[in-house]
Amino acid sequence: MDARRGKLFTKLARAITIAAREGGGEPDNNPALATAVQKARDQSMPKDNIQRAIDRGTGAGGDAAAIERVVMEGYGPGGAAILVEALTDNRNRTSAEVRHAFTKHGGSLGEPGSVAWIFEKRGVVVVDGERYGEEDVIGAIDAGAEEVEEDGGLLRVLSEPGGVAAVRAALEQDGVEIESADIAMEPKSTIDVGEGEAASLLRLLDSLEELDDVNEVHANFDIPEEVMQKVAAA
Repeated sequence: MDARRGKLFTKLARAITIAAREGGGEPDNNPALATAVQKARDQSMPKDNIQRAIDRGTGAGGDAAAIERVVMEGYGPGGAAILVEALTDNRNRTSAEVRHAFTKHGGSLGEPGSVAWIFEKRGVVVVDGERYGEEDVIGAIDAGAEEVEEDGGLLRVLSEPGGVAAVRAALEQDGVEIESADIAMEPKSTIDVGEGEAASLLRLLDSLEELDDVNEVHANFDIPEEVMQKVAAA
């Protein structure tokens, strides 16, 4: 548990550092930083750790220049488009690890731009769809929410990237408990993945997310519920 927690804190700190370096150290003026800081708070990351990560990004601390954002694109089993965002101090190591994961699980890396066009950056606030309905999240519209989607047992409230903090605050003010709030690369369209490729695709995504340098993994697939149940039972 301690090892997993340490690994999570490292990823969260890197995301804060990069956000602060790219947009400044004031969360009120930097939506990406505000989101990264809130994610860290949600995981009970100590305030001192958060501040040190911000300081590294703004230049008040050391070693921020060693960390860079690397984006890799490829396809998984069933033709699912996959966008991998990494924060790393060694581009060659990260690229090799990501390439190995794709190859091992039946995917392939593509050229820059090969799948990025399929995704768009949006604010995404997720709440429990079993506890709340669309009428419970309607207050988020005035805060900048653009649409609400049902996703299994979840409700996903979508906004412009810069509006995610305001949407979250509006929902919390209305007493809605937040599952997660993030700025994510949302697919413009999805493809259905069948039973033959679903297990391999999920193993690839798990393998990518386990890599120390990988911060986010985005994909554009949909697996029917009956197929998910078969995969889970296998």
